[in-house]
Amino acid sequence: MAARVPAPGPVRDPADDLPDGLLVADAEARVVTFNAAARRMTGIAAPDAIGRDFRDVLPLHDAEGRDWWKCLDPYGGLSTRSRHPEQTLFRPGGAELLVTAAYRRDAEGRVERFTVSLRDAQQRARRERDRADLVSTVAHELRSPLTSVKGFTATLLAKWHRFNDDQKRVMLETVNADADRVTRLITELLDVSRIEAGRLEMRRQVVDLAGEVRKVIAGRVAAGEPEDRFRFEARGELPEMWLDPDKVDQILGNLVENAVRHGAGTVTIVVEPDAHKEGAAVSVRDEGEGIPPEAVQRVFRQFWRGPGGNRRGGTGLGLYIVKGLVEAHGGVITVRRAPGGGAEFRFTVPAGAPDYAV
Repeated sequence: MAARVPAPGPVRDPADDLPDGLLVADAEARVVTFNAAARRMTGIAAPDAIGRDFRDVLPLHDAEGRDWWKCLDPYGGLSTRSRHPEQTLFRPGGAELLVTAAYRRDAEGRVERFTVSLRDAQQRARRERDRADLVSTVAHELRSPLTSVKGFTATLLAKWHRFNDDQKRVMLETVNADADRVTRLITELLDVSRIEAGRLEMRRQVVDLAGEVRKVIAGRVAAGEPEDRFRFEARGELPEMWLDPDKVDQILGNLVENAVRHGAGTVTIVVEPDAHKEGAAVSVRDEGEGIPPEAVQRVFRQFWRGPGGNRRGGTGLGLYIVKGLVEAHGGVITVRRAPGGGAEFRFTVPAGAPDYAV
């Protein structure tokens, strides 16, 4: 008895894997390709697009309301045209699209294929708003410390002999603290830039996570926090952890600072093996009000601040950077309600391998 050959499944169009919308028209201006992204952006189903004139499927207008395809005349215009650069166009309902187009011509210059690429303009608008927010935040955060530095140094230079040593020390300590604040802001901005560009460099080496936590706590105590504000728990034996120690310090430092600034009561840090015993899990808990359920999805976005947060409470970039650093290690970070109330930030990182390992 012959083996049954399974019926072939539906053939998937490779164009559906593209992130941008794609419309391809043939020599007769009929649509032959209309990929998934184009269908999602326009709300037009493939059967309603394939085989129809592309100008009917995708009517577009410029900012002055002119029919773009009549102005462009793709099939009757200059035969030397090969492409059109990206520009903003509008669908009849007002939806904004970023559109590029390209031609494939035969030996006599006639159009064989006309390809239109579509991108959602809302994504670009969001990125532009994010950049504007970043510029506004940077300007605000830099103004205050730089004004302080300028004021104190100008005063000291002009009236040095009028102040005693204690007064000079106070002024110089203020200048030093404000300079540190500017340095931290610049470091955060560089981290954001590297995370967005995917250019974070990892310098892995064996890291003692428990030791790193103790170091962060000791730093907070040395800075004036009461020692009994912190509790550390190490549970179980960890595998050899190959991590970037500087970035681990930054992750732990930001999470502990967030718990101290926005939480209340005791800050508990727990280090333990992850669920699969192949890495480590670190939890940072506080006993404050916690994260409102409606805010959980926004916690790791740029410029998010906790309940009652304000500009003096930081730039709102710390948790965004933490998420980027954890993911650069191949890990995951989540936030939930802590067992005793408050917020619990928990991240897992795999044991990893040295950078020179094959």
